[in-house]
Amino acid sequence: MDDDGETPMPSLELHKLPTLAGAAIPNPIARHPLYHPSPSFFISPADVVLRDILFDASPASAAGERRRRHVAAYHRAGPRREVAFDPATVRAAIVTCGGLCPGTNTVVRELVVGLSELYGVRGGVFGVRNGYRGFYSDEVVPLDPAAVEHWHKAGGTALGTSRGGFDLARIVDAIERHGFNQVYAVGGDGTMRGAARIHGEVRRRGRLAVAVAGIPKTVDNDVGVIDRSFGFHTAVEAAQQAIAAGHVEDESAAKGVGLVKLMGRSAGHIALHATLSSRDVDCCLIPEEDFYLRGAGGLFDFLYRRIKDNGHAVVVVAEGAGQRLVPRTAAAGDESGNEAFLDVGAWLKAELRAWWEEEHAGEVLTVKYIDPTYMIRAVPANAGDNLYCTLLAHAAIHGAMAGYTGFVSGTINGNYAYIPMDEVAEAKNPVDTKDHKWAWVRSITNQPDFIRAGPTS
Repeated sequence: MDDDGETPMPSLELHKLPTLAGAAIPNPIARHPLYHPSPSFFISPADVVLRDILFDASPASAAGERRRRHVAAYHRAGPRREVAFDPATVRAAIVTCGGLCPGTNTVVRELVVGLSELYGVRGGVFGVRNGYRGFYSDEVVPLDPAAVEHWHKAGGTALGTSRGGFDLARIVDAIERHGFNQVYAVGGDGTMRGAARIHGEVRRRGRLAVAVAGIPKTVDNDVGVIDRSFGFHTAVEAAQQAIAAGHVEDESAAKGVGLVKLMGRSAGHIALHATLSSRDVDCCLIPEEDFYLRGAGGLFDFLYRRIKDNGHAVVVVAEGAGQRLVPRTAAAGDESGNEAFLDVGAWLKAELRAWWEEEHAGEVLTVKYIDPTYMIRAVPANAGDNLYCTLLAHAAIHGAMAGYTGFVSGTINGNYAYIPMDEVAEAKNPVDTKDHKWAWVRSITNQPDFIRAGPTS
């Protein structure tokens, strides 16, 4: 605190967004025939959302807080009193890219319904089929509220998706040819990088006035800056069913091990949250934490003692865990440039069986391996994610209609905000193994650190 007993607060550093030049048109929501917004309904351009909200107010930390002069701030999402687009002139394109994720259809549905019912866009909303390549290889599909009425009840994406196929010049040429002035991209970090490039090329050409907005989608919850990605809670819920099945299998067998592989290439959020929610897991392995198999204090030694004590064990492993241990023959990747991971679950099962035969020959061991990967990501969104998808879609619409471009809609500390697309495209969200959640996992499973000196295997 300073001499007056006040805690010094750092100043705000607003992460500004590009805006489209255009006429300031009164927001048509203010004249909605059925809904009459209150004075507080519209968001002021001066309203911001802070990225960091926790500060140490103790006297000892005051000097440090003074040195921390800036806190990142973002434009708060929501409807503005004035918009840059006349609804009669809006031609919006919606594209879904990358892997499947619960809630994708809900986002598309609510983009269509929001543009049509909130802003009165008629006949100007189109779906791009099969990812970015659909801009130049497929005819776009007209969408209206009647066409998408039941989409939120289904998993997958009704528009289709693909990886790769990103040809910047041909995509922007197609945007210009179709006369699109709003583009909504739904996808992961690769999709956001592509959308950022589209935004850059649109601005470079100069003659195009196109608002480019992103809604980040990743079932792994590995996109940074935002609180969480849509579909994540649904994925955790579905993962628990797989863990429950593994627990039934291991309890029903003599010296049974239920081995469950969950999604999580670079971040173990699904494995962590499913472990915390389940309480049936004996060991949780994630990409952020190294482990070794053999020797005192290793994974197999721990599992043997757990089986000896309890008669069974459940192991949850994220798909990206232990990849440095899995033997490789050649590097490979998918069309998006992602490294192709080998099946850590199948490898772990084989290694556990081999070790057991060597160290405990003659003793019974039953290992049941469950891989629910595609089941988890293909399910429809649950109620919470459906609501979240709706609010994300509407936030994106409000931002685009206001003339913002090159942004992503997402929550920061529970508040909806507009974040520069480049930031989200590059930011990562690994599990922080020094925070309380990982400590809670350790307290539930009682698993060791799996750390030892020297080479590991």
